[in-house]
Amino acid sequence: MTPSRIVVVGASAAGLTAAETLRREGHTGHLTIVGEERHPPYDRPPLSKQVLKGEWEPGRLALRPAETRDGLDAEWLLGRAAVGLDLAGRTVALADGARVPYDGLVIATGVRPRRLPYGHDLDGVHVLRDLEDALALRHALRAAPSVVVVGAGFLGAEAAAVARELDCTVSLVDPLPAPMVRQLGPAVAARVAGLHRARGVDLRCATGVVGFTEKDGRVTGVRLDDGATLPAQVVLVAIGSAPAVDWLRDSGLPLGDGVLCDAFCEAAPGVVAAGDVASWLHPDHGRIRVEHRMNATEQGMAAARTLLGRREPFAPVPYFWTDQYDVRIQAYGRPSEDADVLVVAGDPDEGPFAALYGRDGRTTAAVTWNMPREARTLRARVVERAPWPHEAASAHG
Repeated sequence: MTPSRIVVVGASAAGLTAAETLRREGHTGHLTIVGEERHPPYDRPPLSKQVLKGEWEPGRLALRPAETRDGLDAEWLLGRAAVGLDLAGRTVALADGARVPYDGLVIATGVRPRRLPYGHDLDGVHVLRDLEDALALRHALRAAPSVVVVGAGFLGAEAAAVARELDCTVSLVDPLPAPMVRQLGPAVAARVAGLHRARGVDLRCATGVVGFTEKDGRVTGVRLDDGATLPAQVVLVAIGSAPAVDWLRDSGLPLGDGVLCDAFCEAAPGVVAAGDVASWLHPDHGRIRVEHRMNATEQGMAAARTLLGRREPFAPVPYFWTDQYDVRIQAYGRPSEDADVLVVAGDPDEGPFAALYGRDGRTTAAVTWNMPREARTLRARVVERAPWPHEAASAHG
């Protein structure tokens, strides 16, 4: 039986897309959307780029205009966090004591930023996940302070680029050998490192952070494991995210690195998950969890269809992009650090380029640097898992 009363927990890109898909594909029953933030669903990728730089104001982030949201005929419970789930009783508990009944549930609560075990009580120490975080950091950067970014993944590298463009003095610190090396592999990560150094970033890779210095409750520096101390008026901690599943700890749902789902995004009968919080069985990649914007949309649609009884394995080709300075890096598939790498267009030493990644004789990913048309072309080779060129079998990044 298809559910008649559906609750979506998470007023996010994944949650909104799930709600829209439910209505579009025939759900006419009650629909409730619960969101911890008071804002209607908004786009998060611009937070570390256009919003942080001051090019966009918050109103531009809305994923849908008000009249479109109204057209969903949904009950919106915004600014009301979910704190518990009763699987047997089929109710979601909210922080204000309310209980919301359901017979179909979409979990789309996303992730929370990881924090260091010290220093977050100091003025000047920031994380960046939601709109308020972005606006607070934007305000702090307006004075062109000395900035230390701890963590050189997607978020840290993007924020460091924006801070340099705002004429801040910037240091970027990471224990790994190059920025974004886990996401792009060593060859392309080295190019990212060169990009930041060329723009004046003090890049401290293969270096850990062991503490902060402070005066009168405000951060003044970042202590490194090599004995150095970097002066800092502003610190951004960008050391990754953790799935927002604490509210589900006592629910009986299978949890690990997120909500553990099957190939159809189902975690339990009548319960599906989508977006950053969902860990599912991908037919090509095994159990994965993907924290990228396109996946949130695609998985929201897939989870909603599963809830309506239209079960198909969710098997997307993962896609992500990052904008840093005047460079857009795009990737299809899952680049890995130990993959073979073959440059198929352009020149990594000179300008735009495109590269394929392969393992076990098959193409597994494609990455481009300021070559958007080539990215779309190479996607087909990733989808097909095309045979790896024999002449490139020994090439490594």
